[in-house]
Amino acid sequence: MAGVILATCRALTDGDDDHELLASALATLGVGASLAVWDDPSVDFDVADLVVVRSTWDYTDRRAEFLAWAASVERLANPAATLAWNTDKRYLDDLGLVGLPVISTTYPATPGDLMVPDTERFVIKPTVGAGSKGARRFDRSERDQARAHVAVLLAEGRVPMVQPYLESVDARGETDVVLIDGVVSHAIEKRSMLGGGPLDASGLFVEERIRERTPTSSEVELACRALVATRVATSSPATPLYARVDLIDGPAGPLVVEVELTEPSLFLAFDEEAPQRLAEAIVRRLS
Repeated sequence: MAGVILATCRALTDGDDDHELLASALATLGVGASLAVWDDPSVDFDVADLVVVRSTWDYTDRRAEFLAWAASVERLANPAATLAWNTDKRYLDDLGLVGLPVISTTYPATPGDLMVPDTERFVIKPTVGAGSKGARRFDRSERDQARAHVAVLLAEGRVPMVQPYLESVDARGETDVVLIDGVVSHAIEKRSMLGGGPLDASGLFVEERIRERTPTSSEVELACRALVATRVATSSPATPLYARVDLIDGPAGPLVVEVELTEPSLFLAFDEEAPQRLAEAIVRRLS
């Protein structure tokens, strides 16, 4: 029986919500899957036929260490070079350069450099981060508070990013399109978490409000374009094993707000065939 290691973090030694579904689907294909904490020195990741990065959600505080680990793993999905590019949200600039409609973003080097977008509200968050931690929403009248948040992020050694708050997210939410082996699998609706809220059980993320969604044709098209653009930006010949493209409606259509290639929740429970799709994609890489 071939062996796959699903990489997780110390706060989630039992894996995330996708784990049991994926492990069960792999088992039906004759593939054993075990969980291992990515920074556990007792684990020999090279014994696996494939290491799949899943719930390594604590990397944001130790990105350099995480990327060094990824580079040390011979058979890794998604590959280390992709993770290095994708774990800093300044990749949005690269996607914009190849013609993708992305949300406009600036990066103040000092609190005084803050450029407030031409919208009623705006968002400030770190370029290395996940799960809305460190993200805050401000009104245009709250510039002093916004500069103070920029100062906090800079003092923590983080790079702040400033984006307009798209009001459409209040009415329709965010559409997260999941692609497996380059093909759209399913999508979910996620409601804004920038108003604050409790952390999930892991303590790593603000609790998400999600439900199933059927993406529009324009969202499907943009998600597929985004995946192609990531390959252009990273000069990668290979299709990612998994990807999640997060979209929000802008004035002229959907905009890419994130392309998640590192450790995204894939929400496998929202499509009964999704676990099998991912398991089959993993088996193809084993062969």
